[in-house]
Amino acid sequence: MTALFTMTMQPGSKWSAHVGRGKSITLKATGDRANVSALFFHAHDPAERYNMPDTLKAQHTAFLTRGNILMTDQGKALASITEDSVGWHDPLSGYTTREGTDDKYGKTTYQDQRNDWLRSGEENFKVELFRNNLSPRDIGVPVNFFSKVVCELDGTMNYSLQETAERSVTIRTEMDMLLVLSNTPHPLDPSRQYPDASIVVSVADAEPVSEMDPCVLHCAENRRAFENTWNAYALLKGAN
Repeated sequence: MTALFTMTMQPGSKWSAHVGRGKSITLKATGDRANVSALFFHAHDPAERYNMPDTLKAQHTAFLTRGNILMTDQGKALASITEDSVGWHDPLSGYTTREGTDDKYGKTTYQDQRNDWLRSGEENFKVELFRNNLSPRDIGVPVNFFSKVVCELDGTMNYSLQETAERSVTIRTEMDMLLVLSNTPHPLDPSRQYPDASIVVSVADAEPVSEMDPCVLHCAENRRAFENTWNAYALLKGAN
């Protein structure tokens, strides 16, 4: 596939974009300890958005990888993970805050460090949501791509370091989507060193989805979510 768009997210940076249905978005990490926190919304009706509980419950999982889909709160397939050389992405742990970032890495401010100040996921999300006519109330639980968190039987959540350098994950858009990304540390990463991995973001046209697509066949709940999306878009064909 030929990339229609490519950009690099430096450590601490943020990005948002409206991405049309039928695109492949590839995130590639340039180093270890990478973490990209991501929010997903229906581009034309942001009240419909990625729903973490339904996504995990329907697919009987506590992590995301190839074959999994991201479901909306209306039971539709919003996006699919079609390729993954990482193997485990965390949908549970949330995002970093200003207070947590200061406590772990030392207090920094734009006034003192300028563009070298250490940003948090919360601040990045607020800025990008405002740019898209949304507000801090629209921040939900993100998907933390490249990060692994294991849930123990007693409910403890343990961060597990995995190799991310030159690893990538590809997300296919099943609906027109507003994507919000923050290249900021995972909140459970115990290291006191702010991560320095850049993320290369590439967008290309995706192959049409077939009835035999691995994400469709992953489980019965996935097929129903795809059918809900297909039916919704079928009703829009020919509309002015």
